Amino acid sequence: MYRIGELARLADCQAVTIRYYEKEGLLADPVRGENGYRSYGRGDLERLLFIRHCRDHGIALSDVKFLLKLREAPEGDCLPVNEMVNKLVAQLDEQLKSIKTLKKNLETLRGRCHGGSIGECAILKGLSDRDTCSCHLEP
Repeated sequence: MYRIGELARLADCQAVTIRYYEKEGLLADPVRGENGYRSYGRGDLERLLFIRHCRDHGIALSDVKFLLKLREAPEGDCLPVNEMVNKLVAQLDEQLKSIKTLKKNLETLRGRCHGGSIGECAILKGLSDRDTCSCHLEP
């Protein structure tokens, strides 16, 4: 059995995170000893590690709840898991596209800089007026 501090250390998170996951229903309420301390078993650690690994992969807590529910019925179809991952990959593709556009726009602004005074700074001028900046972000 683990106390909350040890469980947090083993899962590389903070005790407050464990309490939050309990509050959100991701982790079951722990057994409490006579002293009132929370007590966790190996199953709690494994579930917490699964949650943490999902979070490391950018999976939202609502989707983690969904995955935890699916894990309770191992004979079920895994198509919903695949669909969820496909959705996440599509979101990441959009984020990458947006980041690449942002990088290109910042590089364009940086390329306009030729030194001089702040009053003549082409970067600041470009950032001051979106309408006249030829590198403004795409909607």
